[in-house]
Amino acid sequence: MTPALKNPSRSLLDIEDLGADGIIRILDLADHMAEVNRRPNPKVPALRGKTVCSVFFEDSTRTRLSFETAAKRLSADTMTFAVSQSSLNKGESLRDTIETIAAMGVDAFVVRHGSSGAPHLIDAWTQASVINAGDGWHAHPTQALLDAYTVRSALGRTGGLDGLRMAIVGDVKHSRVARSTAAAMRMLGVHVTVVAPRTLLPPDASDAFADAVTDRLDDVLADLDVLYLLRMQQERMNEALVPSLREYTTRFGLTTQRAAVLSPQTLIMHPGPMNRGVEIAVDPAELPGAVITQQVTNGIAVRMAVLFDLLGSGNTAPGAETADTNSDTSREGGSQ
Repeated sequence: MTPALKNPSRSLLDIEDLGADGIIRILDLADHMAEVNRRPNPKVPALRGKTVCSVFFEDSTRTRLSFETAAKRLSADTMTFAVSQSSLNKGESLRDTIETIAAMGVDAFVVRHGSSGAPHLIDAWTQASVINAGDGWHAHPTQALLDAYTVRSALGRTGGLDGLRMAIVGDVKHSRVARSTAAAMRMLGVHVTVVAPRTLLPPDASDAFADAVTDRLDDVLADLDVLYLLRMQQERMNEALVPSLREYTTRFGLTTQRAAVLSPQTLIMHPGPMNRGVEIAVDPAELPGAVITQQVTNGIAVRMAVLFDLLGSGNTAPGAETADTNSDTSREGGSQ
């Protein structure tokens, strides 16, 4: 018997999979999850009985811990696949590994891989939901969602983000974050300018995901609502693409002088980890518009929303549950 085809809406591989309406649906759901996270006992039974497996082939702190925290706050069981201790080191193929883990009863895989397209392959090999947590230079959809949620929350917006002006600055060529965040923002009505040296731009930057491209950061600073800084991803470079990091900071870094040009209301964002003294040469804590730590906090609520959207049943958002449900959850032992 031929196995039933999986509903493609049960995975999140690219931000374009959602479209503008889908992005807004996730952001609205994240509002409910943020309310859950503000409770003394930030746990609800929304995904009790579900199992979420993290499969990370690249190092990660924020994304991996954020997803694991999100799953636990929804009462899902979690598994973490350790590549260094797996049978991949004995010659087992990626497909056999995924099919073996899936046979243990996994409902969702959270996948990070250094090769673009790897989560798409995994999605074809399993009936479980697959969430792309970053693949090569290609995509990072949940980072794009948390970035959009951070902007919307910080500016008190509902719905889309029409009329805002955003600059994404830095190593765009190697950044999956730049691609996904720019796409999400543009779908929500944001005018996106990419700022980078020509050597750090992909050839399709002006056509694929930016409304404007420039190598002159100072020309756009004064008019921005959002300044989004990227780190230099030297681990993905096999050649010298800038003369020196010092020169890069001089031309493209957020210095004290450039910070003074920004409006006090301009949001300053960074996906992390930051290279202090390179793309950002000031203390973010001293900048009134810095929302970098809020991005990390919001990542939990957004990833809770994504997991619930893919694995939950019914239309009731966990944040809207009754006090009786919360009491039941408390009696079960609370957050673990």
